[in-house]
Amino acid sequence: MAKGGRFPMGGMGGMGNMSSMIKQAQKMQQDMLKMQEEMEQTCYEASSGGGAVTVKMSGKKELQEIKLKPEVVDPDDIEMLEDLILVAVNDAMKKVDDENQSQMSKLTGGMSIPGLF
Repeated sequence: MAKGGRFPMGGMGGMGNMSSMIKQAQKMQQDMLKMQEEMEQTCYEASSGGGAVTVKMSGKKELQEIKLKPEVVDPDDIEMLEDLILVAVNDAMKKVDDENQSQMSKLTGGMSIPGLF
């Protein structure tokens, strides 16, 4: 213990900073939850093959819709259709991830915090 029974940090002065940090962390947590809810409500759209295949996906990465133009449905070339669907779905997932990363970066001031997405 320091001289005179005082705390080395000058009494309660250090506790004020800790309280402020806790309040900031709580606000960041609330902002994060709000952002997650908003993103989950957002619909992301992606297409491939010049619009031949279009998919819609929620912010939860749940596939909501697949639209195919009739001319892309060729029974003799199922592999091409499968590839177009894969490309569109993967692009939609990337859009969700990119938006998630962008929003998280805004919340954390660009600082990377492990475990937060």
